[in-house]
Amino acid sequence: MNLVRAEVERLAARRFVQLMVVLLALAFVITTATTLVGSHKPSPSEVAAAEAALSQRISSLEAEHARCLKIKAGELPIEEDSYVPADCSEVDPALQEQLPVLADYLSTVFVFGKEARPLLYFLIAFLLLFGFLVGASYIGADLNSGGVVNLLLWRPRRLTVLGAKLGTLLGAVALVSALATVVYLGTFWMIGQTAGLPGTLDGRFWSDLGDLYGRGMVLVLLATALGFAIATLGRHTSAALGAVAAYLVVWELGALLVLQILDVARPDQLMLSSYVTAWLTGQAQFWGEQACGGDGSCGGLYTITSGPALAVLLGVTGLVTAAAFTVFRRRDLI
Repeated sequence: MNLVRAEVERLAARRFVQLMVVLLALAFVITTATTLVGSHKPSPSEVAAAEAALSQRISSLEAEHARCLKIKAGELPIEEDSYVPADCSEVDPALQEQLPVLADYLSTVFVFGKEARPLLYFLIAFLLLFGFLVGASYIGADLNSGGVVNLLLWRPRRLTVLGAKLGTLLGAVALVSALATVVYLGTFWMIGQTAGLPGTLDGRFWSDLGDLYGRGMVLVLLATALGFAIATLGRHTSAALGAVAAYLVVWELGALLVLQILDVARPDQLMLSSYVTAWLTGQAQFWGEQACGGDGSCGGLYTITSGPALAVLLGVTGLVTAAAFTVFRRRDLI
């Protein structure tokens, strides 16, 4: 008996998994239809007006930078109630991280280069939910119904069976996620070509989008493993759902509020959501008054970068998964 092939068949045959795939497809259809209804191919006059507005905005930024340089050089007086930055490089258009683009001046026009990143965030969020629920239900239903016991009659090695289940689950979720991403982004790319504008699709754009996708898939697989592990510990799908709900309400909301009232230093460092954000975006900044000295010499901002964030997420998922395997090895399954 091929254990992995059997697990693939069992996973594909589960009605809950099939329902989640249908819901995933339905979400795609709704998002696509909404985008098509709210977009149109811009006319030459709209493009010309947008180009004029963009050119005017760029000229305004360049004029502001030139004015700053002249004020610093003493060639112009400082006007009353006017803002002059300490360093003129702050308003230098050539040094700006992101300049205005044509899409900013085209209303009701879908621009793929501008909207692809928000759309990918939405997809990652849905796949996180998909992976967690499928992972929890996959093992939870087997433990609750006695399916694991029947499987152990064929393969009486508990850790091998549980490892095969987890490996098959992660592989299946990764495959579904990859296919969903190709269909999802491919559909919106086509919309940009036919009912909108493609936007700027240079090498940097695809590199940034690929980086975001890779980070998102790491989170999806971690969420899948976490749902699987919690359901294994609780022997039921509802155990995973209850644990996450309790964590969000008791810790992320309740405890965070209490810590802020007590003026605990950097309470956001104790929240998993902070590390999820930091990993997905590359870094996350938080405000913590206790992070500064009493003389007010700093602004109270502190940063969590992607490296420590990933270490925390891997550590939490690894500990819970290791606990699940340890308990499963010793537990009475009857």
